[in-house]
Amino acid sequence: MSKHGKRYNSATSLIDRESQYTTDEAVVKVKATATSKFDESIELHLRTSADPRHADQQVRGVASLPNGNGKTVKITVFAQGEGISLAQSAGADYIGDDDLIKKIEGGWAEFDISIATPDMMGKVSKLGKVLGRKGLMPNPKTGTVVAADDIERAVNEARKGRVEFKLDKTSIIHVVVGKASFEEHQLVENISSVVDHIVRARPSGVKGEFIHSAYLTSTMGPSVPLNISDLSEIRGNEL
Repeated sequence: MSKHGKRYNSATSLIDRESQYTTDEAVVKVKATATSKFDESIELHLRTSADPRHADQQVRGVASLPNGNGKTVKITVFAQGEGISLAQSAGADYIGDDDLIKKIEGGWAEFDISIATPDMMGKVSKLGKVLGRKGLMPNPKTGTVVAADDIERAVNEARKGRVEFKLDKTSIIHVVVGKASFEEHQLVENISSVVDHIVRARPSGVKGEFIHSAYLTSTMGPSVPLNISDLSEIRGNEL
């Protein structure tokens, strides 16, 4: 059995494992226990009643983060014609069509999000093996395949901050909601938005209670149990 160091054990002593904390309380705790020298990410972990073995119980989507995720986001847009000028106006970092695709085929992928117009997907599809495993492939389900006149909105949302969420094989959703350096209210607002998007993505095949348990944790710190009732109240959601 692995043993934790003094720092981790000291952080754990601040958390009552028998309690379930409100979102506000949990944010205070998780910030206090994020004591590493780097700016730790804060993650929300939700155990659901969805069964990933069934197609009608998959949970996947994108949530906007009102206060960003603490990262500088590099955005690539695959477009042609008018779409190129619209992407330039929107402030995308990298824009192109055939030349950009060829560059990526050569191994370049120094960006965090890629957006494409529908007329580019035939060409972009050849990058599936490269971008797919990196989670960078444009996808209508994640709002990254958009009409040319919607590029500005998509780029602005991506720049502001957004995270993908997906049910894993153990029925748990893991999603980053910010950094330990964020103000408490910023983390609460991000958590609220993420929970709202996840609840809206609840599959029709899931009956009864959707969220069974929830925890907030930092990269190197212990997890903090969340009160499900309070979590549902921050946006009036029924979990």
